Amino acid sequence: MTDSAELQTGITRDIYGMPAFVSLEVADVRAAAAWFTGALDFIELFAMPPGDDPVLIHLRRWRYQDILLRRGDATAEVGRGIQLSLAAAFEELDGLAERARAFDGAVQGPLDTPWNTRDLALTSPQGLSIVLTARRPQPLRDAAFTADMNRWSREQSGQGG
Repeated sequence: MTDSAELQTGITRDIYGMPAFVSLEVADVRAAAAWFTGALDFIELFAMPPGDDPVLIHLRRWRYQDILLRRGDATAEVGRGIQLSLAAAFEELDGLAERARAFDGAVQGPLDTPWNTRDLALTSPQGLSIVLTARRPQPLRDAAFTADMNRWSREQSGQGG
């Protein structure tokens, strides 16, 4: 994982081939979009058709963090065990947690993990499990874990210990 300064942060409105994205079926596309834009800093890239009653909304947070919201059955559920993990900047996690709580999001954290990240876990109103994860800055990292990761990486790449 790279430091947050190395991540391609910032929202881009470029149209590009998305290497991966989430497509979420929701009963109310506008309401779902309002939660993602209000709580998690996504933008509405476009709606089809434009206006108050779209059948699809394309959301984006950072480059390659795209979600398509599609109108569907009111009883549609997110599959059990599915989790959307997104890179985040360490400095933004506290503010995102506060905003998500204000939007009635189920929020856990941000909490430090044993693998040198700080994670913010949320559940969208549609039941999508979302984790925003950021690498902890150098002074907050566990040096022993970093040494283990470096050793394991060398061992598994065939470069020896």
